[in-house]
Amino acid sequence: MALKIRLQRHGASHRPFYRLVVTEATARRDGRFVEVLGTYEPQAKRATDELNLKVDRIDYWKSVGAKPTDTAASLIRKARRETAAAEAAEVKTEAPKTEAPKTEAPAAEVKTEAPKAKAAPKAKAAPKAKAAPKAKAAEAKTEAPAAEETKAEA
Repeated sequence: MALKIRLQRHGASHRPFYRLVVTEATARRDGRFVEVLGTYEPQAKRATDELNLKVDRIDYWKSVGAKPTDTAASLIRKARRETAAAEAAEVKTEAPKTEAPKTEAPAAEVKTEAPKAKAAPKAKAAPKAKAAPKAKAAEAKTEAPAAEETKAEA
């Protein structure tokens, strides 16, 4: 059984939508398939919705002998390039965010942090005050049965 990674056409006239699938080489274009590996919508409104592939599953099927068609191979290459570019962009955007507070003037940081520091203790103090009577009541309840047991033993 020879396996192929190829496109299945879905969608309306003049509005194509493709599924990237693993199928037997002898199966019809839109017929039986083994697994859906992703989608390709060439007329998508957003570029992020155009190509969605499961690259790890594609690698698996290639390792067991599935051969991609020319079009499928070009879409797989495109997906790999997009994921690599997205990962590189994430790394670049994360680095300046961590370094930005270090380069700002300390006076600006003190002004923004001072009101937050005042508001935080008030919020924390209220729950502790409510929790304390409950804790004391719980301790009193646990102590009362212990006292009754000692009276019963005597």
